[in-house]
Amino acid sequence: MSRLPALAVLALNPTDSVTHGFLPAAARLGLDVTVLTEPRYVAAHRDAYAGQDRFDAGRVAVAPCEVTDFREVVATLARQPAPDAVFSNSDHLQTQAALAAEWFGLPGKDWRAALRVKNKAHMRRHLADRGVDTVRSAEIAAGGDPADLLAPDLTYPCVLKPREGVASEDVVLAANAEELWKRATETQARRPGAALVAEEFLPGDLRTLETLGDAHGTWHVLGGFRTRLSPPPYFIEEGLTWEPDPDRAVTSQVLAQLDALGVAFGICHTEFVVDGGGRARLVEVNYRAIGDQCDLLLADLLEVPVFEHVLRTHLGEPLPRDLGARTGARARQDTPCADRPGTLTAAPQACERTVDGCALTYRPLRAIGERHELYHTNRDYLGVLRVVGAEQEAVDRVAEDFLAAQRWEITP
Repeated sequence: MSRLPALAVLALNPTDSVTHGFLPAAARLGLDVTVLTEPRYVAAHRDAYAGQDRFDAGRVAVAPCEVTDFREVVATLARQPAPDAVFSNSDHLQTQAALAAEWFGLPGKDWRAALRVKNKAHMRRHLADRGVDTVRSAEIAAGGDPADLLAPDLTYPCVLKPREGVASEDVVLAANAEELWKRATETQARRPGAALVAEEFLPGDLRTLETLGDAHGTWHVLGGFRTRLSPPPYFIEEGLTWEPDPDRAVTSQVLAQLDALGVAFGICHTEFVVDGGGRARLVEVNYRAIGDQCDLLLADLLEVPVFEHVLRTHLGEPLPRDLGARTGARARQDTPCADRPGTLTAAPQACERTVDGCALTYRPLRAIGERHELYHTNRDYLGVLRVVGAEQEAVDRVAEDFLAAQRWEITP
């Protein structure tokens, strides 16, 4: 009996993207999946997949591995039948997955591009060296002197962030040099192992571009979102609205910058701002699918098997020239956030319904009875609301009516 094609997935903690997106897609493709994860996460993954039948997922093995070390990934995979694809949807594991794929002669991302976009200082230097865009910035290594961030050409306000950070964790606006030094000192106390960068603040409308490419030169723009942010000094993404037909001039600028960075394979989620003059400037490049269930929304509104397409590219299959994406849909996603630390004592339950012709889905992210601090990141999310319909006005009305009718209570 011939064996099933083998997919190795590198992961840290379980995510909705993998559990509800990529694993069911792997099952539909008939793949034999092994999830490699750090020993401390093995039990969490096994628990997450215990009810896999209801996600239509297939056989999934979970194996311990120090996945942040590409040498351990290669060694672990070498002890079993060679994989047919190596994949990760983790921000932190793209370089490791790319190196492992290259070791086994499999399709994958250029590991240099993966490292270049993950390290925000590398990204800024590379774009400046290529003459594409120059963003004034300063960098300190882990444990470095915060005073070294006070570069003479750094303008204020500026944004302080971990060099390899994700999900707005410890991303904060600093109004002046004194505040920058203070924020950097606080961040180092929380994250002593993190290198930090300070960048000039880029004003403009925050947007995203979602792209998908293969190893054969096919490249698709899936679309993009307009992002609604929390008030400064933090940068929590509170909601997104689908842009079915992004401005072509702006899109061309973003694609040119991605090309300069070497981003060309698999799925990519790029965040950028558009200033008053129509200039697109990158904020960050996440060389994976958009998260926080927005990738599930993307697949629903496009009516395209996005997750299957991504996995097929890692198996070496070409993408179709025409994805056949639905073009008439409108959508938005909202993520109600905690505004204080404490215990969640009241919240709506998961639901799916059709309202005024719109498909509404709500999924809680925090269980009643859980206590949390206030993080000023997406860890403050209480739930995710997705609404898809034919008209934006109806989508907005249905979403706003639902949110207004619900009650989230946090007891100190």
